[in-house]
Amino acid sequence: MRLNSYILLFAFIAICLVTACRRGSQPARIGDSAPDFSVTDAERTITLSQFRGKPVVLNFWATWCPPCVEEIPSLVALQKQLGDKVVILAVSTDEDEDAYKKFTKLHMPGVLTVRDSKHVSNSLYGTFAFPETFVIDRQGVLRRKFIGAVKWTSPEIVDYLGKL
Repeated sequence: MRLNSYILLFAFIAICLVTACRRGSQPARIGDSAPDFSVTDAERTITLSQFRGKPVVLNFWATWCPPCVEEIPSLVALQKQLGDKVVILAVSTDEDEDAYKKFTKLHMPGVLTVRDSKHVSNSLYGTFAFPETFVIDRQGVLRRKFIGAVKWTSPEIVDYLGKL
């Protein structure tokens, strides 16, 4: 009887793991077209494809995420440095609209942000950790993926973005 209980438990766990891993579609991959999405929050509607023709730094983040908060000044500095040569799109996964608004007002001047509390956009990209950032070229192709906080103003990254 005890062995049957363990077998049933193991079977249940295995089924849960297999089902949880199935998303119906593959996460975004380097070299593929970036999955398009549209997000509407209280202030604006953003569609990724509206930026076709410019490189995009697509950053998924949240105010409750310490590495995200650590990375924000670097993204702001990159936007100031490159101006309209690149689009930095910071998609927040915050559920708390007030926390999002207060944070972006204080810490993200000049950076295009939108709040996707339903996690529709980041699920298209298969994100599992924050911050997670994708670099998309002018033609809408995924070129790089970064997991964790990045120093966006490093000469290597600025040079790379300038050549996209």
